[in-house]
Amino acid sequence: MTTTFDNLSAGDVIDGPKFAVSRESIRLFCDASLDYNPLHLDDDYMKGNFGKTNFGGIIMHGMNNFGLISRMITDWACPAGAVHRRLETRWVKPVRPGDTIQPTGIIKAKQTTKKSRWVLIDVVVKNQLAEKVATGEALVEFPRDLFCQ
Repeated sequence: MTTTFDNLSAGDVIDGPKFAVSRESIRLFCDASLDYNPLHLDDDYMKGNFGKTNFGGIIMHGMNNFGLISRMITDWACPAGAVHRRLETRWVKPVRPGDTIQPTGIIKAKQTTKKSRWVLIDVVVKNQLAEKVATGEALVEFPRDLFCQ
């Protein structure tokens, strides 16, 4: 079934892609973001207490969750002519090499205004143990006369 604003309902679920986290994927994200923070690259740096937290080794960049959620939203919204307008996320748990994460969205509300139509989506990213690693909220616009370009 084609996604349209009219056939969406609160509680509808959007499944995102699974992503296998590896040292290589973490390194590639550091290169793409130009963020070479040692907490993503240096196990020795991460030994002991880091910021009062013991991660026990390198962790994935939190913005990688943001990117995976954005992919889920745009893969879902753009074919329907909708536009991803806002995303707010909060990191809940560190993600390590060897983890597999997957975002999910649940439609929270729909709103129609004079100029457009809006969908508010609760988002969550879970690891292979079904533990939440990131949560947030996305806003998608279904314009009356504008399509993804």
